[in-house]
Amino acid sequence: MKTTVTANDYMALEDRYGAHNYHPMPVVLNRGEGVFVWDIDGKRYYDFLSAYSAVNQGHCHPRIVQTLIDQAQVLTLTSRAFYNDALGEYEQYITKLLGYDKVLPMNTGVEGGETAIKLARKWAYTKKGIAENQAKVVFVEGNFWGRTLAAISASTDPSSYKGFGPYMPGYLIVPYNDLVALEKTFQADPTIAAFMVEPIQGEAGVVVPHEGYLQGVRRLCDQYNVLFIADEVQTGLARTGKMLCCDHENVKPDILILGKALSGGVLPVSAVLANDEVMLCIKPGEHGSTYGGNPLACRVAMAALSVLVDEKLAENSERLGKILRDELRAIPTQLIKTVRGKGLLNAIVIDCGEDDPMAWDFCLALMKNGLLAKPTHGNKIRFAPPLVITEEQLYDCIGIIRKTIAEFEATL
Repeated sequence: MKTTVTANDYMALEDRYGAHNYHPMPVVLNRGEGVFVWDIDGKRYYDFLSAYSAVNQGHCHPRIVQTLIDQAQVLTLTSRAFYNDALGEYEQYITKLLGYDKVLPMNTGVEGGETAIKLARKWAYTKKGIAENQAKVVFVEGNFWGRTLAAISASTDPSSYKGFGPYMPGYLIVPYNDLVALEKTFQADPTIAAFMVEPIQGEAGVVVPHEGYLQGVRRLCDQYNVLFIADEVQTGLARTGKMLCCDHENVKPDILILGKALSGGVLPVSAVLANDEVMLCIKPGEHGSTYGGNPLACRVAMAALSVLVDEKLAENSERLGKILRDELRAIPTQLIKTVRGKGLLNAIVIDCGEDDPMAWDFCLALMKNGLLAKPTHGNKIRFAPPLVITEEQLYDCIGIIRKTIAEFEATL
């Protein structure tokens, strides 16, 4: 007799044999295509999280997947002990596309952040003249760039850092979206090497700074000889309606960090871009990764980037993001306190406390009606579908949200 494996069985397996470091929504997925995912029972959902913006090009984009298959059958990994025929082509493609001299390839977003900080420190010692072991990096409150020890040392969220000390030295924290505080910090300490910031804070709940903030950051970094590091792992690659979020203010950071959608969601790929003055401060043997710059990742990244360009996904994100925010704001409801975002990186803030389970319950109701989203920081819910979504599909999703709000409010 054939035994049917249920969703509860799969969830129990993860609970029994996996670390309990995530709290996923209770749905078991086994297929994805474009803006849709399906659970093991065949129910279809709109994906409104996009794997935290890793699948901007949509699930299993055929061009990216075919590139993965083709390269995987030829050569996957050489390490950087040898040259390979994909890395140089990829380096040329991404640097010309984004306007930098050099790229340092890594695997995950948090590795990109670590790489950027190492670069900034090395630059500070070799170019700025800061005394050895004295260089500092400034971060903002509410930042999130991963969960390594270096990343959590910059965090202001106790759920990230509490219980994992001691912490990385040489970090300073200032309020987000506060140029006055940033300048005071720069003025007070000549040993600052860099300022690292998300152009929009994703994990904090899609917190959008005032217009002109990034231009102000660029001006202050130039004035005080501090490197501007833009963490665009989540905001980059067409998510906010431009190829890079910094492009909205025509600002170019000294160091750019990319990840997530750099592979279209098929394997971990990240990158750090900078010009020669910064990048060439690191010499052979001083930084690296066995998998960073592997041929498989390089081919996939080129395909993922070309999809963004060829399918005009930044433009689609810009246009549909405005529709989504306008429609959400037009819903007559007391449930939603705030709608905010840029492009197709958006969030609603539920009118409840951060410890109230209401936002989680609302996401469960959305899931029942065929749309997947997840709260962050208690009462904030990101709405970030794959950028391949069509206007018709978007209005279908808006209808689901409207229906769910009406049903949910009726139970309160």
